[in-house]
Amino acid sequence: MKNTTPLSLALAAALLAVPMTGFAQDAAEEDDSGFSWNAAITSDYMFRGVSQTQEDPAFQLGADYSFAGGFYVGAWASNVDFGAGGPDVEVDTYIGWNTDLSDAWNLDLMLNRYNYIGQEDYFGDGEYTEFLATVAYDETYSFTFGYTNDIYDLDQDAFYAGAGGEWDIGKGFALGAGVGYNVFDDSTGFEDYLDYSVSLSRDIGPVNASLSYVGTNDKGEYNFGDNAEDRVVLTFSIEG
Repeated sequence: MKNTTPLSLALAAALLAVPMTGFAQDAAEEDDSGFSWNAAITSDYMFRGVSQTQEDPAFQLGADYSFAGGFYVGAWASNVDFGAGGPDVEVDTYIGWNTDLSDAWNLDLMLNRYNYIGQEDYFGDGEYTEFLATVAYDETYSFTFGYTNDIYDLDQDAFYAGAGGEWDIGKGFALGAGVGYNVFDDSTGFEDYLDYSVSLSRDIGPVNASLSYVGTNDKGEYNFGDNAEDRVVLTFSIEG
């Protein structure tokens, strides 16, 4: 297993698209333009199979504003922990466009900026911008492609491809599953790796409760050490 320094942990753990993308799409799909928000408490902030809080809980808050024509803007924040000297907070700012291609197909295009706050100067920034394109089918299946030319502020390319689904299984429960593949330029020193998740969720009044099993293959653990090991995550979220 590769030894991982605090800086490489911070850089390697950066990506965050899924938590706020879904809310942005929901906001953009509303008939009327307007404001929406979301909040969550989770036992471990996981992104693409990697803990961003060193297996500790996180509080997350986001807000979107959608405009006529499908355009939207928003921001999303969470506490993070990448080790001594690292940032305390991640703030993602994004703009996007969402449209229905047909009765069954939806397209969402988003430009997301990953920002970090609270790190020491010696730790490095790790900030970068990623383009994300998501195609959804029948509000059940989704396919996502991501690209950045400056992964972890290293001035190198990286790609992401993911697919997921969510199915109603009765009694108010929903079963979700997803898989993604992360590709890095050779000069970054990171190995390409696979991430995956399976979840069971249910609405309890206005709150959604979700229990997930999340992990990566051995290349993920090579990159990020214990932060990429398989684990169970409990999340409570609400939106309005």
